[in-house]
Amino acid sequence: MFRFANPQYLWLLVVLPLFAALFWLAAHRRRKRLERFGHPAILEELMPEVSTGRVTLRFILFSLALLCLIFAAARPQFGSKLREEKTRGIEMMLTVDVSNSMLAEDFEPNRLERTKYAIGKLFEGLQQDRVGLVVFAGEPKVQLPITSDYRMARAFARKIDPSLVPVQGTAIGKALEQALLAFSSNTEQSHGRVIILITDGENHEDDAIAVAERAARQGVRIFTIGIGTPEGAPIQIGGEFIQDENGEMVVSKLNEEMLAQIADITGGAYVRATKQSIGLDEIVKAINEMEKTELSTIRFEEFNEQYQYLLIAALVLLLAEFLILDRRNPLLAHLNIFREKQIPGIRYDPNQG
Repeated sequence: MFRFANPQYLWLLVVLPLFAALFWLAAHRRRKRLERFGHPAILEELMPEVSTGRVTLRFILFSLALLCLIFAAARPQFGSKLREEKTRGIEMMLTVDVSNSMLAEDFEPNRLERTKYAIGKLFEGLQQDRVGLVVFAGEPKVQLPITSDYRMARAFARKIDPSLVPVQGTAIGKALEQALLAFSSNTEQSHGRVIILITDGENHEDDAIAVAERAARQGVRIFTIGIGTPEGAPIQIGGEFIQDENGEMVVSKLNEEMLAQIADITGGAYVRATKQSIGLDEIVKAINEMEKTELSTIRFEEFNEQYQYLLIAALVLLLAEFLILDRRNPLLAHLNIFREKQIPGIRYDPNQG
């Protein structure tokens, strides 16, 4: 795996074409000034020590050195190997109701926002467990596949919203089915799998009890959290309260009986959320007493720094650029490489043809 540790420095690459343009303009102006004194071919014979090729070569070497320095500043790195980490923990699928009834304001600011806050706090306290996230209303959706990246999990939890599921309703059975399918295959034979269901319990569409019985046969424990109050609260969307077909205000009430039954079937526990605590802390304590299963994670590690090779290349290029003179080396002038060979005893008159 290759990456740049400081990719922001790659923006400095834009100076290279700028330098090239400035060099071309300077060379063009210099050539125009020389043309005022005579034909370029004649001037070249009159100034044999001048070498435009050397100037160009020095600029190329300097540009390559600058390129190496920019890439070195960005710190290229290679992942040296894959490492499989083995830990013991629990796979935990949070299944969160995002139906419109979760917008009831018997919890401040509403049930859903209070749930999101509690989930974020839960993820901050985890260490070795894996988590996933399923949101549901009339249909379920895997918002976050099972992972041990808690930072990403917190980011996904903040994005929980009723708009994630286009079909409204409350299909708890479908949500539990989706959560069962979302566990990783390597924990299939273990007892370290847990579903935490957070909902107001108003199931309108399917048989959640039958799915709970299937989960129990698979060794999956379901902990349920009922959020809301038995008295209920109206649902407000966009500043307007929802009304039924008779024009009466819809009041969402907590259905504790079904949630307690689901938890009891699977050997889990039911907790009613309060305005002081959603109930996740109590559930986590119970989960920590469960039998842990072996979890393995494959990850890249030990990124090897490669910038030092670029620094060496830059130093070599700068040294070569420094040693190359703009003019031909005067130390080689006595070799008379580019002049006519004189015959001893004969004096040449420069005024003669």
